[in-house]
Amino acid sequence: MSLFKRKGSTKWYYKLYPPGGGTPLQGSTGTSDARQAQEFHDRLKVDLWNQAKLGQRPRYTWNDAVVRYVGDRAGLASLETSKIHLRWLHAHLDGTELATIDRNRVDAIAAVKRAERRTVRTRQGVKELDGTVSAGTVRRVIGVLTAVLNAAVEWGWLDSAPKRKRAKVASKRIRWLTAAQAERLLAVLPEHLADMAQFSLETGLRRANVTGLAWSQVDLVRRVAWIHPDQAKARKAITVPLSDTAIAVLRRQLPKKRDPEHVEAVFVFRGKPVYQTSTAAWHKALARAGIRDFRWHDLRHTWASWHVQRGTPLQVLKELGGWETMEMVQRYAHLSADHLAQWVAPLTAAPASKLAAV
Repeated sequence: MSLFKRKGSTKWYYKLYPPGGGTPLQGSTGTSDARQAQEFHDRLKVDLWNQAKLGQRPRYTWNDAVVRYVGDRAGLASLETSKIHLRWLHAHLDGTELATIDRNRVDAIAAVKRAERRTVRTRQGVKELDGTVSAGTVRRVIGVLTAVLNAAVEWGWLDSAPKRKRAKVASKRIRWLTAAQAERLLAVLPEHLADMAQFSLETGLRRANVTGLAWSQVDLVRRVAWIHPDQAKARKAITVPLSDTAIAVLRRQLPKKRDPEHVEAVFVFRGKPVYQTSTAAWHKALARAGIRDFRWHDLRHTWASWHVQRGTPLQVLKELGGWETMEMVQRYAHLSADHLAQWVAPLTAAPASKLAAV
């Protein structure tokens, strides 16, 4: 049979032989509905015939591209975040042929996202917050969409991807906490989030590197952790020296019970790894601590800002933070004026000297 179900699965699968023979094409139809599966099968069969007899390019869909895109990037640190955006895009592009996704379609999807209300996930479901999503969120969602289309061009599935004019983004101030604010926040966070936040403040690690940290990446005796190249944004291994506070945080995780399949995870909640940190509990804690306009990633900004303010050289900070270029680190340079102090001399007489002369 060219349509069948596998043991333990409710979805229909297909197996088709190209006209004239060759390697069979097989996979999931993506549906449990027999009629939809048959339509998928028949359309694919026609496409195979057109390819073999007429030399036509197969009609790939958005779904086909997403499956390959995710498979090609398995194990990357940023994949979990990309999956969140891909799940949102699914509602707008499910079943859409790649060749029909033009600039107007992309712009329309961006407009829908721009008008969307901010939400957080709670145990009861999704809760709506005040205000619409940020421009940065829109850019990241459309960035994932564009990345999939560009990948399809590389695979030979598309001739070209739609081009969008890159909007100019004004440089924003670096958002960071004072020590007192950080202390207030840690005091009101749930224990598992407080530990993760404190570890972030001590190491400067990105959220994905904290949530995905495994015990095999930690050496408590040598007081060091490490991020593998495929987990780092810059694709370079990061050595993470651990402070006394960071070591104490890690030791608190040792006795926690873990589900059998997650025994390697460092940070867990009820036995399972914590992948989402910007939850309702996070936002409630921010409100109780009197902190506004603050994201989880700003913990990394806080770590870097504290380092600069206490005199850590920017080149050293670059290595500690795993940044690829000095340009990224230069954002924090204005927080320290030590290197400018020697050039500042009185340009006019000080008021006190004038008074003394009278």
